[in-house]
Parts: sequence; C-alpha cells; structure tokens
Amino acid sequence: MFRRRTPQAPAPAPVVTDGRTPRRLWSDGFGTLATRAVQIIAVVILAAGLVYASQTLSVVVIPVLLALIFACAFEPLMGWLRPRLGPSFSTAIVLLAIVLIIGGLGWAMVSAVRSQWSELYAQAQEGFLQVVAWVNTLPFAPDQAQIDEWIASVTDFFTSAQFGSGAVAGVGAVANFVTGFVLMVVVLFFFLKDGPQIWSFLTRPFEGEWYARVQRAGAKSVDTFGAYVRGTAAVAAVDAIGIGIGLFVLGVPLAFPLTILVFLLAFIPIVGATVAGILASLVALVANGPIVAIIVIAIVVVVNQLEGNLLQPILMGRALKLHSLVVLIALAIGTVLGGILGAILAAPFAAVVWGIVQVWDGPATPARWARRKDRTVGARA
Repeated sequence: MFRRRTPQAPAPAPVVTDGRTPRRLWSDGFGTLATRAVQIIAVVILAAGLVYASQTLSVVVIPVLLALIFACAFEPLMGWLRPRLGPSFSTAIVLLAIVLIIGGLGWAMVSAVRSQWSELYAQAQEGFLQVVAWVNTLPFAPDQAQIDEWIASVTDFFTSAQFGSGAVAGVGAVANFVTGFVLMVVVLFFFLKDGPQIWSFLTRPFEGEWYARVQRAGAKSVDTFGAYVRGTAAVAAVDAIGIGIGLFVLGVPLAFPLTILVFLLAFIPIVGATVAGILASLVALVANGPIVAIIVIAIVVVVNQLEGNLLQPILMGRALKLHSLVVLIALAIGTVLGGILGAILAAPFAAVVWGIVQVWDGPATPARWARRKDRTVGARA
C-alpha cells in the first residue's frame, strides 16, 4: 500500500563561473575574428587543392575550359541553328567553322614566317653587326676579346646538353598541345550539341532558392563569357586590321604574321597590345631602320587609344568593364598559375565572377556585401 521512497541523489552544487560560456567565448569580437580566420583558412586550403589539381591535370582542365568558353561564345548562333537544322548538324557546322578558323590562322602565320625567315634573318644579322659597330664607338665599349667570349658562350649553350633537353621538352610541349587540341574539339562538340542537357543534369542537386541562384549564375556566366569573347574578338580584329595596314604600307617584313600576332595578343588586356607593339617595332627597327620603327610605335599607340576609349565601351558594354587594378591582379595570378593561357583566361573569369556577384540575390540584386551603400542615411542621422 505504501511504496518505499527511494532516496534521491543530492542536487549538484551550482558551478560558479565568470559568465564566459563556450557560446559566449565565440560570440565576442575576438571569437568572431577567430571564426572568420578558421573559415578563411579552410577556403584557402580548398582553393590551393583545386589549383594543384588543375595544374596537375592541366592537359585536361585547359581544353575543357577553352571548350566551355567557345561554347558560350557561339551559344547565340547555336540557339538560332538548333531549331532549324537539328542539334547534330548545326553542331557539326559550327565546330567545323571553329576548327577551320583556328587552323587557318595557325597555318597562315607559320607559312608566312617560313617564307620570309631567310630575309629577316639576313636583316637581323646585318642589324646586329651595326649595333656591335656602334657599341665599339662608345668610351666604355667592350673589347673584341669580350665580344668573342660572349659569342662563344651563346654558341656553347646552343650546342650543350641543356639546350638539347630543352628541345626535347619542346617536342613534349607540342605533343601536349596536339593532345589538348583534340580533346578540346571533342569536348566542344558535346558542349555545343548537349549543353542544355548537361547543365540540367548538373543543377539536379539544387532546390528552392539555391536552384534559382544557380540558374541565374549559369545564365550570367554564359552571357558574360560569350559577350567577353565576342567583344574582345571584334576589338582584336580592329586592332589587327589597323596595325596590319600600317605594317603593309611601311613595307615591314612579316607584316601578315605580325598582324595575326596582334590579333591573338589582343586577348590579353592591357599588356597584350603593348607586347604586340614592341615586337612590331623591333622587326621594323631591324629591317627598316629607326624612322619606320617610330612610325610603327605611333600607329600602335593611336590604334590602342582608339579601341580603348571608343570600341571597348561600345562592343563590350559597361557590364563587362572591370577596374584596371582588378584586371592587372587577375593577369598576374593567371600568369603565375597558367602561363600565357592563364593570362588569356584571367580577365574573362574575373568578369564572370563579378557577374555572378551581381545576380547573387536576384536578377538585379547583387550579394549583400557588394551592394551600394546609401551614404545619406548616416549623414541625416
């Protein structure tokens, strides 16, 4: 009838603390800083891993990226041809046109250099002798023994095993280029033909708000890549035509390959035009003398000013205009990570990243940290 009462354990004595619970330890200013530092370290480790994997698999990564950029650039044309000719036939036409353009430019450049190489070599040798003769007239000029020693050093380098290993490495680089080019063509075929289906498959894991965000980011990336490549190609064509006409009129040797080189280097913003102008002026200096070289420099400067102040804002639009400091930093990072191809890809990828930030929270709503602040609110308060 009466249950035996079980003696209860005494209540634990209250723990006296100074109020610094684990939650509060990570909620004050220093805890917030430590949390952000841990997050930054994790992001840096992840980025370093991705960069290392990309460099290790560069033979695969670079062709895939180039195929992606070409697919974005030709997406409007594919969107017009696909309903009319079907995905397979329209892909074959666009892919054949891309391969013919790239292969034709390379073949024309190599054949032009080969046809005029002997003439340019003789002129370069004569110019070198003139420079040596001018140096000998200077008060601090080296004597003939030192010049002979320098020439012997250069000759020894070209006949050494080190130069031979470099030549073997060059053969390996050519093999990697051919492999990458074939892989790019194959991947580009599938991107052009089945791009919408591939994108639909990649977005399956996302739902709700994140699905809408990924869709906005993908559409913005395609538009930005396409507009950047098409605008840059148009600007590069204008640069090449303007500088090329000047080189042909002045009678500079290798005018045609230099024109193609100007077109290719124009895809590297800021520094590409400068490098192209230096090469063209050096060839003119060796072959035609200092007066023609100065005229070539003047033509390059005028054409670059024209495209920088007029053509780029019209053809590429304000949405793709990045600050020069951002472009320079992107170029430096891309060059360190990927060489010349990294320098070419740095600017469009920077533009894509900024474009994604601009649509992160809505079609016309940037991410919270990238929104313009209303400075008048604080002033009125």
